[in-house]
Amino acid sequence: MIRFTPEEQMLMMLYSPGNRPGLMAELATMKNQLSGREKRLRILTENLLEKLAQISDAEFAELDFYPD
Repeated sequence: MIRFTPEEQMLMMLYSPGNRPGLMAELATMKNQLSGREKRLRILTENLLEKLAQISDAEFAELDFYPD
């Protein structure tokens, strides 16, 4: 099972339209708008996109973005 860091979870909460393909598209758009000075965020986003590509839509739907 893929584990997401707290930073990755925050990005997913901020950018998710509710489905994995939509989230991946939003993250790719955001990544393309980053300046060269935002290297850490670019790397974080690239790593998150790689992880999202490894899970299915069904697995994404089971993620709990707002744990108790």
